[in-house]
Amino acid sequence: MPGLGDLVQKAFYMGVGLASFAGEKASVKLQELRVQAQKLADEMVKRGEMTAEEASKFVDDLVQQAQQPPVESSTNQSREPRRIEIVEDEEENPSRASSSSESVENLRDQVQSLQEELRNLQKD
Repeated sequence: MPGLGDLVQKAFYMGVGLASFAGEKASVKLQELRVQAQKLADEMVKRGEMTAEEASKFVDDLVQQAQQPPVESSTNQSREPRRIEIVEDEEENPSRASSSSESVENLRDQVQSLQEELRNLQKD
C-alpha cells in the first residue's frame, strides 16, 4: 500500500520542517531580545546607572533566562481536590475534651455529608 508509506514520510518531513522553522523563529526572537537588552544596558551605562561589566552580565543573564523552559504551576498538575486531615489534640481537661470531641464529631459529620453531596453533584 504505497499511500500509507507516503503519508508516514510526509508526516515525518512535516515534523522535521516544523521543528526547523520553530528553531529558526526562536533564534530570531532570541537575537532580537539580545539586541534590545544590549540597547537598554548601553543606555543605563551611559546614564551611569551600571558599569559596562554589569551591563554585559545583565544581557547574558537575560538571554539565558529567556532560553529556560517556562515553569508550570503545580495547580495545573492535579485535578483532584486536596485532602485535608483532621488531627485531634488531646486535652487535659476531661469536660472540655468531651465537648471538643463532640464538636469534632459534628464537624466530621458535616464534612462527610458535604463529600456525599459533592459526589452526587459530580455524578449528574
